[in-house]
Amino acid sequence: MNYRNDVEALDDFQAKYKELHAEISKVIIGQEEVVKDVLISIFSRGHCLLVGVPGLAKTLLVNTISDALGLSYSRIQFTPDLMPSDIIGTEILDESRQFKFIKGPLFANIILADEINRTPPKTQAALLEAMQERAVTAAGKRYELGKPFFVLATQNPIEQEGTYPLPEAQLDRFMFNVWLDYPKYADELTVVKNTTSGHTTELKKILNAEEIIGFQDLVRRIPIADNVLEYAVKLATKTRPNTEFATAEVNKYLSWGAGPRASQFLVLGAKCHAALRGKYSPDIEDVRAVAPAILRHRIVRNYKAEAEAVSVDGIVKGLMA
Repeated sequence: MNYRNDVEALDDFQAKYKELHAEISKVIIGQEEVVKDVLISIFSRGHCLLVGVPGLAKTLLVNTISDALGLSYSRIQFTPDLMPSDIIGTEILDESRQFKFIKGPLFANIILADEINRTPPKTQAALLEAMQERAVTAAGKRYELGKPFFVLATQNPIEQEGTYPLPEAQLDRFMFNVWLDYPKYADELTVVKNTTSGHTTELKKILNAEEIIGFQDLVRRIPIADNVLEYAVKLATKTRPNTEFATAEVNKYLSWGAGPRASQFLVLGAKCHAALRGKYSPDIEDVRAVAPAILRHRIVRNYKAEAEAVSVDGIVKGLMA
């Protein structure tokens, strides 16, 4: 990608995003906000946690995005007996009696970690290390993962029996926590019509790995005004009970607030959200647009909030009001 300046690059970024969104919409009917959040995660070099009941096309969504982006894709079905070597890879003794490392499914650009809370903490930790380091360690040797590298993990919010919930420190590794809801009636009608007939859709590849990495670097170079930066950081610090900016509602209903990683992701998410809307610098509205998905898995309610049915999203909306 040879651009004369970042303004020209941002114009092309917005055009490519519109083309990409239109291509994905051929397969994924509705769910525009979910698609937008997943793409913002990818272009911000983050990861995404998708929470929704079974059958809402989570797997199809990731498969479709990987096809349109021209990236390699792996799906890992997490189960209680899954071991770290099952996802990282393992060493074997080859025919010449030399140890050879066989790469696991983590060695792809886009990883769907299906039902991540169904596997024990040891295997969860192996995935989360790869997310943070963009590398894995096997038999004392470090192996770099491909670039770009994006993990979309799913959780079923209904069945919690026999699961291993992700602790807060591990949830913090995900940029977004996206709620996937049931489709609208008209959208479901179209989905059923398309999937119960001989209808097939061929997707074009809109971007390649090199272009995606270029746009990820571009997002970080987008300038941000001091007042918007301060708003983002203050929004994150407001969630911390018994601190300087905490509100009465936060002190009453929260045990823990968001850490500094939330502030970083609020700024990066706002930059990417602004770029996708054709703006050259984010404003406070862009921070507000990405805040619920960034904050909802980083703040912990206390027993009083649960007893009074005060939701995390309600608290976040109150802080932005």
